[in-house]
This record gives sequence, structure tokens and C-alpha cells, in this order.
Amino acid sequence: MHPDESGSVDPAPVLNWQDGSTLRWTDQPDEVDAAFDRGEPLVGVAVIALALNHADADAILPRVGKALESEDPEIRRQGVIALAHVARLHRSVDRRCLDLLRSCPRGNEADDDLWSFVARRRLPWWLWRYHYTERLTWLFRDRWRY
Repeated sequence: MHPDESGSVDPAPVLNWQDGSTLRWTDQPDEVDAAFDRGEPLVGVAVIALALNHADADAILPRVGKALESEDPEIRRQGVIALAHVARLHRSVDRRCLDLLRSCPRGNEADDDLWSFVARRRLPWWLWRYHYTERLTWLFRDRWRY
């Protein structure tokens, strides 16, 4: 349900999978699952929208994991972005997404948002190592150089 100009609530728009113009309103995990099943090329956009629009991280994270497992590099990149949104908005992550994120290049949006918004005790050692290495590099190279 989305408010229109008059403030009344219209039913959710029909999703346009051809150009993605309505995917930003996706808030139904079942719609995203069906898009994965059909092999929709814009399913990563829907996963990001789900991360932004759905209230339950436990319903979002399995779809983020599917995006992170994708053979398509663009869908994997969108899965990283969706994971960053889940970390920021829900302060949550699951073991599967962390395991899949480990194979992604470091320094991505999810690395930073996980570090900033999720309790550090829930984060794996490899993310700690990355962030402390970055911090030490900044301290010794950049901060003391000038």
C-alpha cells in the first residue's frame, strides 16, 4: 500500500519487470522468490527494494543470500547493496550471508555497514581483520604523514 497525492492509500502497483520502474515498491518476499524462479534479470533490484521496504530481516536475508549466490555479477553486486541496507536498517545479518560475502572483494558497502551497524560480537574474524588493518593503515600512513 502506497499513499498517492491526496494522501489516500492505493493498492501496491503491479510490478513492471520489463523496465524496473515499479520494483522500488517491492515488499513481498514471495514476489522476489518468483522472480528468482523465472530468472528475471532485475531480481537484484527487487532484493534491494525488499531490504528497504520489508520490516522483517529474517524474511529478507534468505533472498539476499540468493542474490549473493547468483552467477550474474550484477545481481551479486545488488545483493551486497541489499545486505548493506539490511545491516543499516535492521542491524542484522545471518551466517549464510556472511559466508557468501566473504568471497566478495573487501571494501564494499556491506563490509562498512555491517561494521558500523551490527553488533561486533556477531561479525566474523575476517571482517575484524579487514577493518583493523584499514584503521592501522590510516593511523600510520595517512594521519601521521601530515
